[in-house]
Amino acid sequence: MTDVQQTISPVDGQVYVERKLATQNQIDLALTQAVSAQKAWQLLSVNQRAEICTNAVDIFVSQQDDIAWEITWQMGRPIQYAGGEVAGFEERARHMISVAEEALSPVILPEKEGFTRYIKKEALGIVLIIAPWNFPLLTAINSIMPALMAGNSVLLKHSAQTPLCAERLVNAFTEAGLPEGVFQYLHMSHQDTEYLIKADQVAHVAFTGSVPGGASVEKAAAGRFIGMGLELGGKDPAYVREDADLDSAVATVIDGAFFNSGQSCCGIERIYVHEAVYDDFLEKAVALVKTYRLGRPDDPTTTLGPLVKAGAADFVRQQINDAIAQGALAHIDPSEFPMDQAGTPYLAPQLLTNVDHSMRVMTEESFGPVVGVQKVRSDDEAIGLMNDSEFGLTAAIFTQDVEAGIELGERVQTGTFFINRCDYLDPGLAWTGIKNSGRGCTLSVLGYDALTRPKSFHIKQP
Repeated sequence: MTDVQQTISPVDGQVYVERKLATQNQIDLALTQAVSAQKAWQLLSVNQRAEICTNAVDIFVSQQDDIAWEITWQMGRPIQYAGGEVAGFEERARHMISVAEEALSPVILPEKEGFTRYIKKEALGIVLIIAPWNFPLLTAINSIMPALMAGNSVLLKHSAQTPLCAERLVNAFTEAGLPEGVFQYLHMSHQDTEYLIKADQVAHVAFTGSVPGGASVEKAAAGRFIGMGLELGGKDPAYVREDADLDSAVATVIDGAFFNSGQSCCGIERIYVHEAVYDDFLEKAVALVKTYRLGRPDDPTTTLGPLVKAGAADFVRQQINDAIAQGALAHIDPSEFPMDQAGTPYLAPQLLTNVDHSMRVMTEESFGPVVGVQKVRSDDEAIGLMNDSEFGLTAAIFTQDVEAGIELGERVQTGTFFINRCDYLDPGLAWTGIKNSGRGCTLSVLGYDALTRPKSFHIKQP
């Protein structure tokens, strides 16, 4: 087993970052430091912790341009969009700081003669956060900020594709005055990550990644009776009703499908369109997809970058080819996107019609720049198809009748339901999924619940 981790940039296939993996002694030392530092950290007031965390956000955001370039070279997002992740990071981080006092306040029970009763929310101890590469800052901060604000210490294991994100995050908090040992990163092998999950000192694991990855985390933690948050992806649907604002719907769902080259757990991967507007929708959607510019992400004119690696692009190509072999119609000619080359991470966008749920591309997570568009005859048919999935992260309906949309939304099996938008996390709302999209909750005041434990005080007055 190698003791060096290499990050191969999808931009040019070259090694961009090389880091030594943590040794067993370094991992054990990190645990020891985290335990010791957390005891003092949790004794600070929420306001004291907020001051340090706010300073850390200020420091991190001031480095936006450098961070954007690092994201582009590590995972391939076009540079014109990469800085937006820092802005999203800031929005989520500041919101979670702002609601901490409310979320962490004791629950005071109604007065009962002769008794005082309340429930405190205490820190868990050490929180292990395992973060992915596709949105390396946004996914990580969802758990980092509430974990720290609740008084926990944090160990961050970032994807081997985006190690610089972990280093940037920890360095910003250290510069802001966070006590040593409260927030640390570790570059680790899968085997050592499992070792850390099994460690007695770890009280909670927050994982974002694939379904098999989530199953591995659960298996490693089996029998430990610790908390766990699993955000595992999706096959998110959108339904365009016959009364929808068509121009807005097309612009929104196509962006939701192809932003970040489709590498988003909450991106739109299947679209259902009412037959009354299907032809118009398809004409507008195809025209919009053809305007994308596939190219090197360090080129500021590029709007569609490479996938994270050639194997990911090969997977999506196979999904597309299988669907076409089953009768799907491809509306985009890959030859119009010269950077599209088999065996590379560069893949042309694709929009498929004449699709159904017998095809992998409509049921299996693609995580790439492809979307299937299926015609439906009614709301009931659309809802049935939207729910016909092993996933349930987000779902969107486009309609000018908001009340009707809400009624339909009550029937959709999903963690977040949108009307007239998609592919966005409002930090004031709970971020959660059902089915194979995982379990647990981040963001909002509810995001603090999993990162604290209730402690009841039942006091009889003398």
